[in-house]
Amino acid sequence: MFARSLVSALVRGRGLSSATNEILLTYPESNPGIALLAMNRPPVNAVSLSLGAQLREKLAEIKEQKKLQGVVLYSTSPKVFCAGADLKERLFIKEEDVPGMVRTFRLMIQDMSELPMPVICAIDGVAMGGGLELALGTDIRVCSTNARMALTETKLAIIPGGGGTQRLPRVVGVPRAKELIFTGRDVFGPEAEKIGLVNYCVEQNEEGNAAFVKAMEIASLLQDRGPVALRMAKKAITEGFEAGPIRAGLDVEHEAYMGVIPTMDRIEALMAFRDKRKPNFKGE
Repeated sequence: MFARSLVSALVRGRGLSSATNEILLTYPESNPGIALLAMNRPPVNAVSLSLGAQLREKLAEIKEQKKLQGVVLYSTSPKVFCAGADLKERLFIKEEDVPGMVRTFRLMIQDMSELPMPVICAIDGVAMGGGLELALGTDIRVCSTNARMALTETKLAIIPGGGGTQRLPRVVGVPRAKELIFTGRDVFGPEAEKIGLVNYCVEQNEEGNAAFVKAMEIASLLQDRGPVALRMAKKAITEGFEAGPIRAGLDVEHEAYMGVIPTMDRIEALMAFRDKRKPNFKGE
């Protein structure tokens, strides 16, 4: 509600236009079980309040799709994944509105991270500030060799507010995260793979979409996996890791395993194995 009311106020008070279709969501027939989620605010996909609101709406829709086995997040803008917050828009935001705006942005990325199915992020270019924070909210990250990433907030006399101070240390370790956040320096594709910021760094192609191609390749491997099993595996890993001691994590794993036992998909997999055929999973 905060984001919507603030967007309306900005439009009324400053004559700004409310953009449409800044987030595109498709379910391609060629890749059943996979949702494609695209940022579509050229030229740099700056995260405006309207983009954030649209993204949260699409994430809420995706969350209810029980048959989905994966989501691929990417950009329609060449050479750019996401340049971060729309700083021009922020000039018009009153100081007392900033905390609510930052909270809304943080919740947007939290919505992404809490999607029950695996989310793969394709970074074909620049991912700065909030753009990198958004990528950190996904499960698997793929970048191209021309990708450039950074949490640049200290250069603007602020700190990452979309979860970057918490997610980056969990991905690359505390000492390296401190260096990257304190300095705000750029990390290019090959180094990102080396330090574990991304799972893969692939050579950029002529079309400029090598990371997207690799992300789709990974997504295709999920298409014959049980949807409930993927959800429970994500739950076990994510919640188990945060639970603390390994015994607590094993309890989370046990609870997740209990979630797959009564499913029709589990029986379907056993029958398919017996009949030497491909299983037909329904996410039930």
